[in-house]
Amino acid sequence: MQLRLDGNSIFAATGGRPFAPGASAVLMLHGAGLDHIVWALPARSLAHRGRAVLVPDLPGHGRTPGPVLPSIAAMADWLIRLLDAAGVAEAGLVGHSMGSLVALEAAVLAPKRIRRLALLGVAAQMPVHPDLLKAAQEDARLAADLIVSWGHGPAGHFGGNPAPGLWQMGGGQRLLARAKAGVLASDLAACDAYDAAARAGQVECPSLLLLGALDRMTPPGKAKALAAAMPHCQTVVIPGAGHMMMSETPDAVIDALLGFL
Repeated sequence: MQLRLDGNSIFAATGGRPFAPGASAVLMLHGAGLDHIVWALPARSLAHRGRAVLVPDLPGHGRTPGPVLPSIAAMADWLIRLLDAAGVAEAGLVGHSMGSLVALEAAVLAPKRIRRLALLGVAAQMPVHPDLLKAAQEDARLAADLIVSWGHGPAGHFGGNPAPGLWQMGGGQRLLARAKAGVLASDLAACDAYDAAARAGQVECPSLLLLGALDRMTPPGKAKALAAAMPHCQTVVIPGAGHMMMSETPDAVIDALLGFL
């Protein structure tokens, strides 16, 4: 699906169903250097269960042209205006990693428009290791290798996926390799600068923290401050899941989202 915002064409996947603004809308936001592909399974499941699903590529990512937005606040403002462009009065937001920070900030900026907030792979602060920032700034292959390695739990590293032929590590590297120069570095810097704990207490809607028990990028314990600050918040920790839980444990993710949304 193509939308128009600020004179630019915005691509958003719809989970394989035509988007109907009058239905119960859910927007799903990808993480740093990634795009809508990471939400393929959950988006399809929600769309085929009556939700109006939008999975946009943020500016400069995937099939949406740049320039990339430099901060979490700028991405959240863009997201709220995207709701207008799509004709959506209110929606549930689902974000992963950087996308979870964008979703949280949008819920603070537009509390009357966000009815539910699901944050996956999130932490109160998301500092980025200096070596990773440096590698991303140099557009080094090392940056993608580090993210893919740290982002997957044992299941991703050793294989044995129930979907024949699916190689999670290779797929993650290929997806990050598609990012345009400078995009990953900008995204990581935006995550590094954002303090989710300082904003969490201003969220008004019911919230879900969906965390991977084996997540090395945002360990579950790092989300405790968010859970304590956010009203009407529930936490689900998925056994065996790393940071890329949507591909590592898709059934558990889908079940949690369906129950919450």
